[in-house]
Amino acid sequence: MSSRSTRIAATVLAAGAALGAFALPASADSSQQDRRSRVEISDVQYDSPGFDNGSNRSLNKEWVDITNTGRRSVNLDGWTLSDEDGRTYTFDHYRLGGHETVRVHTGKGRDHDGHVFQDRRRYVWDNHSDTATLRNDNGRRIDDQSWGRHGGGNHRR
Repeated sequence: MSSRSTRIAATVLAAGAALGAFALPASADSSQQDRRSRVEISDVQYDSPGFDNGSNRSLNKEWVDITNTGRRSVNLDGWTLSDEDGRTYTFDHYRLGGHETVRVHTGKGRDHDGHVFQDRRRYVWDNHSDTATLRNDNGRRIDDQSWGRHGGGNHRR
């Protein structure tokens, strides 16, 4: 093989090795992300059906669903769900299983499978315009859902 052919072959091999070095971490990274669970706000009932009379029953018909779309469970301890005015619910010792949803009700109640209660005596979510924001225990925004002037009226149901 001539020295020119050797240089070309070496260049091609080096380029292939460099390309492989960049491609491997990216594919390994995406497969890790596919295995990781993703938590999101999957549904919001911001306007309690019927007349807003402030009863506990009416308050609990106002809720936000948080869904884990992945296979692995996620510890929500210290995660927060808040509105634009800063009213905040903090999850306490709650583990959300893979492919599970927890409904966060506004009013009072006893937490049980798939349902937690903020134990409030007043409505949280504005019927006309608001944003529900989910943050992890480090304060990083995980997801949000807006409606009214913020979200173009997209009410998830």
